[in-house]
Amino acid sequence: MTLILFLIGLVLLLVGAELLVRGASRLAAAFAIPPLVIGLTVVAFGTSAPELAVSIGAALAGRADLALGNVVGSNIFNVFFILGLSALIAPLAVAQKVVRLEVPIMMGASLLLVVLGWNGAIGRGEGALLVLLGLFYTGYQVRSGRREGAAAESAALEPAKAVSPAPPWWQSVLFIAFGLGLLILGSRWLVNGAVALARSLGLSELIIGLTVIAAGTSLPEVATSVLASLRGERDIAVGNVVGSCIFNILFVLGSASALSSNGVLVSPEAWSFDIPVMVAASVVCLPIFFTGGVIARWEGGLFFAYYLGYTLLLILTAVHIAGLPMFRVAILGFFVPLTGLTLAILATREIKWR
Repeated sequence: MTLILFLIGLVLLLVGAELLVRGASRLAAAFAIPPLVIGLTVVAFGTSAPELAVSIGAALAGRADLALGNVVGSNIFNVFFILGLSALIAPLAVAQKVVRLEVPIMMGASLLLVVLGWNGAIGRGEGALLVLLGLFYTGYQVRSGRREGAAAESAALEPAKAVSPAPPWWQSVLFIAFGLGLLILGSRWLVNGAVALARSLGLSELIIGLTVIAAGTSLPEVATSVLASLRGERDIAVGNVVGSCIFNILFVLGSASALSSNGVLVSPEAWSFDIPVMVAASVVCLPIFFTGGVIARWEGGLFFAYYLGYTLLLILTAVHIAGLPMFRVAILGFFVPLTGLTLAILATREIKWR
């Protein structure tokens, strides 16, 4: 029965992603809103609904490690796995708006999480602050998107790429709502089976949150971004990932902290490795996005390889493999600095060429 539900969940994810991307593209055309803004708001927030449900439920149940691990692990998964896989399928063009605004906001939100959780917990007041910042961000995106769409329309430019002749706006909204419902239901069935397997292997709640649940609740983003990349809606593919990372910190972690009586505790294990990796994932996006405005296939492969290395390290930590310190040093002390140096050289060359 678990295998059957897993397969049905996979089908629901694919169908839901198709409906979501189709509806989002048509909605962008109907309201003269750029697809990038739709990806950063409607699609990103909608596909992060599973993270919101899981983290709030975990926080209310007193499982802080699960709530925090879900957010941190999802952001790492979004950048390294989803962007990497999408870029491997087709190089992703990155809009200048993302480079100049959204990626710095994602970096700022990640650093804000570090600051607020420095004392070992993110309290209710701090969670409310995160939610408030998320509301301001969403309002700004909608207003700026409408202005950009109106300017493009007045200049006789095509404001958005419609998949087909634009239907009534309410039909596009129905597509989005139905697609989100299928994504959430499909991801829930997949996560339930995966969590049962992980617990049978004796993994801790933090490890489950960072890997199984983070990847499972991010499956809507995987399906949406990969399908958007295949359909040529690459603004939605990139905007979905960046917007989801911002949403996860501001809305998901903020809501979980605000609704929990004791807030969300930040464990020493998360401080020592996982949160720094999440911050590094947001920072490394800036030079890669900047070099030519395209995420090339080799850069996507680099992201993908980093996620495999990160996951392998978590597994080795869980099973207490002997040689683990050497593997950790190899990743943090050699491969990460080497990548940073390479990206810095590429960014310097790009500045000189301009």
